[in-house]
Amino acid sequence: MEAAKKIEIVTNSLELQRVLEILEKGSVFGYTVIEDVTGNRDRGRVFNDLETHTLTNGYVISICTEQQEQELVKAIKPVLKKFGGVCIVSDAKCIRH
Repeated sequence: MEAAKKIEIVTNSLELQRVLEILEKGSVFGYTVIEDVTGNRDRGRVFNDLETHTLTNGYVISICTEQQEQELVKAIKPVLKKFGGVCIVSDAKCIRH
């Protein structure tokens, strides 16, 4: 096992591509995206009952090194500030095959 940082990002679906570009620019190429995420937040409930994806959220999960984490958080902050969302960083241990 090796020490890692787990990155979880929830943001507007319109900003998902931008978030993925930030991850890849920071050399984080492994990630999972779950689209049409619903839930509750400080601005109210987020529903997935529309035909368009423009008002839904997406969830991105990835792992990275501590150095990459610092760069990613710095790059993600402006996106979250402008468009809303959350980035959660936690300590993790990674088992690779």
